[in-house]
Amino acid sequence: MNYGRVYNFSAGPAMMPEPVLEEIRDEMLNYRGSGMCVMEMSHRSAVYQQIIDEAEADLRDLMGIPDNYKVLFIQGGATLQFAAIPWNLMKNGKAVYIETGAWSKKAISEAKKYGEVIVAASSKDKNYSYIPDCSDLDIPEDTDYVYICENETIHGVTWQTLPNTKGHVLVSDQSSMFLSKPVDVSKYGLIYAGVQKNVGPAGMVVVIIREDLIREDLDPKMPIYMRYDTHANNGSMYNTPNCWAIYCCGKVFKYLKSIGGLEEMNRRNVEKAKVLYDFLDSSKMFHGTVEAADRSLMNVPFVTGSAELDAEVVKATKAAGYDNLKGHKSVGGLRASIYNAMPKEGVEALVDFLKKFEAEHK
Repeated sequence: MNYGRVYNFSAGPAMMPEPVLEEIRDEMLNYRGSGMCVMEMSHRSAVYQQIIDEAEADLRDLMGIPDNYKVLFIQGGATLQFAAIPWNLMKNGKAVYIETGAWSKKAISEAKKYGEVIVAASSKDKNYSYIPDCSDLDIPEDTDYVYICENETIHGVTWQTLPNTKGHVLVSDQSSMFLSKPVDVSKYGLIYAGVQKNVGPAGMVVVIIREDLIREDLDPKMPIYMRYDTHANNGSMYNTPNCWAIYCCGKVFKYLKSIGGLEEMNRRNVEKAKVLYDFLDSSKMFHGTVEAADRSLMNVPFVTGSAELDAEVVKATKAAGYDNLKGHKSVGGLRASIYNAMPKEGVEALVDFLKKFEAEHK
């Protein structure tokens, strides 16, 4: 059932799977006989403890998270982690960052407040339209970690091969690709993801961190909520967590398991992204802005070459029921975010519309 819903191509908050929304709707006023909505429920109750425990267990199952990693549900979104990561992980006060777009650039700026940041590779020279070769980076021996944004939401590039960290800890912002494909968690020291793009409602970040990286010898002036040991030692319940987001994300984890897990999700994502990229590659009006080898399956930026025409496309698509196709204000153009919950039919409908628009504007 459509419920009059539009195809929402927003970069986040973004679409959620309709079966999940229907289940949430059905439990809204009375969660499984508790007599209350999850939004009204004490996070200290046995009923809620089961919700958060199941969410973590399902996420561990989906991703194959090893036992020596902690799963933390933290408020504040991904941006707060730009500061939390260097504050928690910089033992020697030095980290290597790879600059591949707007979000890694912001993370670099924040990390510089806490220690020395070495930008070992950058794609700024071509407006972040590719992922630089990171097979032989110059990484000082006393580097605390190597940081990447594995999928750049604004510029639409994604890593196909992880950087050679030469034995150093790898930290990855997976916000806009989280749970879109299988991942070998053991290759990372820390993975984090703001959930509002691909998993649930805004206001929370999932942090998956190897236990040996959780320190207690931290700056005593550090806010207690910024410390990973605070969350790890209290089961993500040092204070009242984002109960609603955890509940909704837990529903999405179960949904992903029900359709065949991350392997099946990746198959679907590859299939629907191909529909849009094939059109962009054949179109005379619309052109992708990312080198083919580094294209994201989640965020697809494209342009007509004319800012006026781009604006006309946005206006026309919105009128036709395709929302949030305007490119990020920092880069302009157009962008279709086609996360897990976007059905292939939505991408096909968009392509049909763009073909018609092109034919009418020759």
